[in-house]
Amino acid sequence: MAVLASWGLAFFEYSLMIPANRIGVAGGLSVPQLKILQEALTLTVFVPVCLLVLQHPITLDFVWAALCLLGAVYFIFRSH
Repeated sequence: MAVLASWGLAFFEYSLMIPANRIGVAGGLSVPQLKILQEALTLTVFVPVCLLVLQHPITLDFVWAALCLLGAVYFIFRSH
């Protein structure tokens, strides 16, 4: 059951990333920008699963990691 659930999540995430990468390349995004977006999307899917399904408590590490990711998105897109 765990394998099916994890593959289901991976499939969902992958299904979002492939069209996003194609749209991104066609829209003029660079490879580093697409990679940062991929990481943001991965964590957008992973964090709710971690909190709701795995019942991991929210800690300050989640906050710091989210701020770092927001900073990465800001800096990679700031000159675009």
